Amino acid sequence: MSLSASFRIAVRAIRGNPLRSLLTMLGVIIGVASVIAMVSIGQGARLATTQQIEALGSNLLTVIAMYARQGGIAAAGPVQTLTLDDADAIAREVPGVTDASAEFSRQAQVVFGGHNTFTQISGVTPAFPSVRNFRPAQGQFFTEDDLRRRAKVAVLGKTVAGTLFPEADPIGQRIRIRGVTFTVTGVMEPKGAGPPFGDRDDAVFVPLTTAQYRLFGVTYVRSIYVQVGNAGDMTTVQQAVTNLLRTRHRLSPGRDDDFIIRSQADIIQAFTGVAQTMTLLLGGVAAVALIVGGIGIMNIMLVSVTERTHEIGIRKAVGARRSDILLQFLVESATIGVTGGIIGIAVGILGSRLITQLAGWATLLSAQAIVLAFAFAVAVGVFFGLYPARRAAMLDPIEALRYQ
Repeated sequence: MSLSASFRIAVRAIRGNPLRSLLTMLGVIIGVASVIAMVSIGQGARLATTQQIEALGSNLLTVIAMYARQGGIAAAGPVQTLTLDDADAIAREVPGVTDASAEFSRQAQVVFGGHNTFTQISGVTPAFPSVRNFRPAQGQFFTEDDLRRRAKVAVLGKTVAGTLFPEADPIGQRIRIRGVTFTVTGVMEPKGAGPPFGDRDDAVFVPLTTAQYRLFGVTYVRSIYVQVGNAGDMTTVQQAVTNLLRTRHRLSPGRDDDFIIRSQADIIQAFTGVAQTMTLLLGGVAAVALIVGGIGIMNIMLVSVTERTHEIGIRKAVGARRSDILLQFLVESATIGVTGGIIGIAVGILGSRLITQLAGWATLLSAQAIVLAFAFAVAVGVFFGLYPARRAAMLDPIEALRYQ
């Protein structure tokens, strides 16, 4: 019996019991669709996170203050290991650095008339918009002169501007932060909210020196953002910054760094690894449905063998070989798997699009996941159809002809 003839018989058998065949395919359809949808969610989350990290600035190194450890013991109190002078020295002395911006942030209440909000107050330098790729959409950012004079000027994030000024133009208005009056000079472009950084628009930016001396009474900074001119120089610049800061902080060769430096690539790699693990986990859970679907195929094929025992006896009596019977039932089970896989792909793609539209989640369809899910569906159809097909092929023709 040829393969085409076996396929025609398989199609005729499936069409002869359409409801039963559809219910048999349902497990495969759900499995394939679940794998595609779950992987697309995981891939979309990874892409969204990567884009958010890259939006923080191009070729970025982040220097974070930490306790200087000696003998495994950390000093108590606020971390005061980084200063504005460190940022200036990095921008001035390290080759390959385009610019650097220091930052000190703390939560505080901001008031305008009858409106108020509790938000993050970020003291930054004028280099912040360039270094962090975060620029004003209205008005202007503060200047080096404002930084030097500790000027009482502020630039609002989009969320804060909408809360304090739902109808009015915020430019030129006066707001109060911890009892100090500031003049609004600009509103930042919207960056949006999402993991892992929260709402980046829920912030107020003021000159770093103003935040240090007029608002919070500190002389140190919490972090320094370093923009590197060439992505290929990231490792070299990171080591040069480490050497410079160790020299400035007078750290002897036996002491640990009192800061840590994270590159943009390290952060992306960490979050990508987490997202990849979640994608594999979601895909693995969804793949269980395919196995359940395969068990359904085996069950129905065993029923089909029982129902068609007399037919099998007749085929063997007129010359059909065991291989012909085996091929016939294998093709039938594989056809169920293939058909279910095709329908599952369509349902999975549609489901991914609905998730994006209705839930607002970022999804990214993966051709690799689609091919893998389909191949697994076909393999399930063949594997779980093998036992019933072999059972049919091994039937004794005399006993099969006697079966009623």
